[in-house]
Amino acid sequence: MVKLRLTRKGKIHAPFYRIVAIDSRAARDAEYLECVGTYNPVANPEEIKIDAEKVQKWLNNGAQPTDTVKSLLKKQGIIK
Repeated sequence: MVKLRLTRKGKIHAPFYRIVAIDSRAARDAEYLECVGTYNPVANPEEIKIDAEKVQKWLNNGAQPTDTVKSLLKKQGIIK
């Protein structure tokens, strides 16, 4: 099963996340299928950049977003 979830990048106290489509059995920072956006919680205000077309493609193909990604998608108005 494919999931839309966060993968961590950045320094020790400065996290930066990519929102990726990845196999649900893979490790957090494993190789992913496609990057659909980014999330920077450290910036003030936090930066969320998501490609809505790619997200809709993956959701239509059966990908399940994690709770955190689902809340980010709701903030951006991509899902209800």
